[in-house]
Amino acid sequence: MTVAIVTDSASDLTAELAAEHGVTVVPLVVTFGTESFLSGVELSMEDFYRRLTAPDAPFPKTAACSPGDFAAAFRAALEEGHEAVVCITVGSKLSGTMKSAEIAREGMPAAVIYLVDSGTASMQLGMLALLAAEMSRSGATAQHIVDELLRRLPSSRLYVALDTLEYLKRGGRISGAQAAIGSVLSVKPIITITDGVVETADKPRTRGRARQRVIELLASEPAERAWVLHSQAADIESFADELAEALGLPREEVRISLIGPSVAPHVGPGAYGAAVLQRIG
Repeated sequence: MTVAIVTDSASDLTAELAAEHGVTVVPLVVTFGTESFLSGVELSMEDFYRRLTAPDAPFPKTAACSPGDFAAAFRAALEEGHEAVVCITVGSKLSGTMKSAEIAREGMPAAVIYLVDSGTASMQLGMLALLAAEMSRSGATAQHIVDELLRRLPSSRLYVALDTLEYLKRGGRISGAQAAIGSVLSVKPIITITDGVVETADKPRTRGRARQRVIELLASEPAERAWVLHSQAADIESFADELAEALGLPREEVRISLIGPSVAPHVGPGAYGAAVLQRIG
């Protein structure tokens, strides 16, 4: 028997990618004005970006996965014959999703369910879920998978360069005055997630310099794998080419995904970056 791997839609794993690797994705809720959708279930990436960039569109908000949805995912996995469940969630400082998973687990005291707080989001979380799925397919126990995830968490990195400050302003992350000053100075901030919190890693003043700086930050240590992510950014293929070369990885191993509804409302369109798992002994 194998171990079931569960994550949430903040991982930015598409339905196709999740199915390919046998990962169950529990959806977060995305709200535009008075309309709410289950991310990836009732709202596709295409629909999300169409709504995000529509003139006078309401600013989207996200809400945690429900305990009921986690319970359903756990129950289905166990009924399929899996001996245990390992669930890797979006960072608990970023969302209440981990709390929902805890509530679901408490309602199933006889089940073997491990919860791992990734402390992050997007493909930094997605790559950890895929790593867990690889280990499960190779016959690793649930405890071994959890131990390896906790060992690898400190060696994962995420850096994203923003094309505009408008969405950070609309999301309440910065003031209107800060956004105006940043626009005048052509600031293209680079954000990261440190200890579960979104922080600014650098503030280059041009898109070209931001692109170079993101690659420098990501390639500061040897990488085992990398995943490019973006919110409909231009020239993303050439960025992936440059990153693969800087990391010394085969280009075909550096995949590209869209940033999903959990992160895109804050970074806005045109953002780009990557998540990497650094090589450790």
